[in-house]
Amino acid sequence: MPWSPRTAPSWALLLLRLLALLRPPGLGEACSCAPAHPQQHVCHSALAIRAKISSEKVVPASANPADTQKMIRYEIKQIKMFKGFEKVNNIQYIYTPFDSSLCGVKLEANSQKQYLLTGQILSDGKVFIHLCNYIEPWENLSFLQRESLNHHYHLNCGCQITTCYTVPCTISAPNECLWTDWLLERKLYGYQARHYVCVKHVDGTCSWYQGRLPLRKEFVDIIEP
Repeated sequence: MPWSPRTAPSWALLLLRLLALLRPPGLGEACSCAPAHPQQHVCHSALAIRAKISSEKVVPASANPADTQKMIRYEIKQIKMFKGFEKVNNIQYIYTPFDSSLCGVKLEANSQKQYLLTGQILSDGKVFIHLCNYIEPWENLSFLQRESLNHHYHLNCGCQITTCYTVPCTISAPNECLWTDWLLERKLYGYQARHYVCVKHVDGTCSWYQGRLPLRKEFVDIIEP
């Protein structure tokens, strides 16, 4: 259905307003996102694709002339889809807020750089991304991450991944894995995020695996010495 100033606010405007409401108080114009392991990002996203950015264009967020919000529309070349088959086929455009304060994503257009993009698929089929999604240059992904996009991440969405910030940090449910990159390396996407998958077993429990090898013991449970 074409946009009209007489209709209700557009999908883009609604999403921009939602992002503004989700911004925690006291952070001013900064974008703030809750940390999530790459596996969680893929599980919680409607879409995961590998793509190149062909061009970008600033477009209105709605058809209402009084609305000053802008969006960036990226034209993409889709290379491979990992998730979202049931909702869309080949994607030509993706949208993101123009303002960084609303978690807008800046991507390199007209280059050879490829990206892993995760995001939302709206009811009209448009794809929306922001900084709280998992968006990485393809070259930065580890071999396990690339492999897991095809199988391991999707098959283990029944596992819960909990971020550890301080000790003690212990497992509270049998289907839980503790994510310790921040605790051990003081960064989110460290060795564990890049090289481990939280795998669900037949008995309903979950544990970290690196390929076919079990996780090092110190990742299993972090407690006070």
